[in-house]
Amino acid sequence: MCKLKHSTIDARGRSCPEPVLMTKKALSKSPEGLEVLVDNTTAKENISRFAGNSGYKVEVAQKGSDYILILTK
Repeated sequence: MCKLKHSTIDARGRSCPEPVLMTKKALSKSPEGLEVLVDNTTAKENISRFAGNSGYKVEVAQKGSDYILILTK
């Protein structure tokens, strides 16, 4: 099984709504999927909700105090 290589955006240290806007812009360039790094639960929840409403599957992993969100079609 081949793992897809996703674009990655780093939204750590950004306050809402910037992480969601960064995600939306990045998905317009990489509609097949994206990896997003965030450092707070509000951004994690907002991006997850946006991605789900946009038809993406969201996987969340926590790494230390950061969250890695993997969005796939």
